[in-house]
Amino acid sequence: MSFEKLGLSKPLLKAIKDQGYTEPSPIQAKAIPIILDKKDVLAAAQTGTGKTAGFTLPMLELLSQNNNKVGKLQVKALILTPTRELAAQVYENVKIYSRYTPFTSAVVFGGVGINPQKAAIKKGVDILVATPGRMLDLVEQKALDLRAVEFFVLDEADRMLDMGFIHDIKKVLKIVPKQKQNLLFSATFSKSIKELAAQLLNDPILVEVAKPNQTNHKVQHIVHKVNKKDKNDLLSHIITEQKMKQVLIFTRTKHGANKLCKKLEFDGIPSAAIHGNKSQGARTKALADFKAGAIQTLVATDIAARGIDIADLPYVINYELPNVPEDYVHRIGRTGRAGKEGQAISLVCIDEDEYLSDIEKLLKTQIKQIDVDGYDVDPTIKAEPKKKTGGKGGRSGNRSGRNNPKGDRNSSNNRRDNNSNRRRNRSSRS
Repeated sequence: MSFEKLGLSKPLLKAIKDQGYTEPSPIQAKAIPIILDKKDVLAAAQTGTGKTAGFTLPMLELLSQNNNKVGKLQVKALILTPTRELAAQVYENVKIYSRYTPFTSAVVFGGVGINPQKAAIKKGVDILVATPGRMLDLVEQKALDLRAVEFFVLDEADRMLDMGFIHDIKKVLKIVPKQKQNLLFSATFSKSIKELAAQLLNDPILVEVAKPNQTNHKVQHIVHKVNKKDKNDLLSHIITEQKMKQVLIFTRTKHGANKLCKKLEFDGIPSAAIHGNKSQGARTKALADFKAGAIQTLVATDIAARGIDIADLPYVINYELPNVPEDYVHRIGRTGRAGKEGQAISLVCIDEDEYLSDIEKLLKTQIKQIDVDGYDVDPTIKAEPKKKTGGKGGRSGNRSGRNNPKGDRNSSNNRRDNNSNRRRNRSSRS
């Protein structure tokens, strides 16, 4: 199938051609006709499958057909994302595909000054990409009006719920019109996602291109069992021995990311850390340097699992396994994108055996384990007892705090950007 057969107009086809695309991805081929038919959509798609274009292209097509005038400070389409990095990434895609249309777009998120964002909206914006907290701040300050929204998109909805945005989403639903087209995209399905879909969507069409919670089959999964104290050395050994040029490494905590970054630098491996305590400027620079090859490794918490889009990223390494198995899917979704091959390596100590078991149950497969010479596991070491977190305890309790992604919502920059505690608390969530 070609894009021409999907019913897209010439300006959009020209923008697609500029990008070198000739055939739609499976999610695009399925979702675009349904959205053009003005149906609500509940879509499950692996990361890196082109889902942003899957909702942006038909949205632009329908906007072109309607082209209704809106009032001052009003927008026609609202796209919500959980993180700043993902918001910026989606915004770039919107700009690319709308370049030959009359529609304007903007992106708003916390961690940066709010006044330039107000000024951009005041000039007139058709499509707004936003994180929830900053967007609600703008509404509260009467710098944004959502009463004319025709399209409402929740991107990476599962991550949004994990990060505790459900209350903000409910506030948004009370503000936007009831009569609109709703699109919910999620890499994983859970009970919470289905409950949210029931509140948001009207008689939705389910779009799936792969079973939910599954990974790209072209990604090779490997586990190296290792003593906890040997993880740092094994990581440097693997990167050096395999001559890895571009590696995304995940830790569970911000402190752990900083500490590991320093160790890699000490070992002669250029590195940078990206997490919620970093300023937006530092995060943007680290990501740009990593994409440009100026640094060899990027050490990140799960905040980066949804906002890094590198077409040919060859390696993802789990220095620490995530507490929640679905996060493994999101992490390794950074490699093997757009049908490319990739490698996902996990360094697993005895304390993480239970996490590994949960991941394998989710994936319905046993991950291949490979021993590394010189890094034999000491069989006498026992697992440390799990610390309980919240009422449920263990892995299942305190999902949004497993590596404190809310740190992205409480940076010092956010605090400086807001003048009241009420606005600060909301803006800090984005």
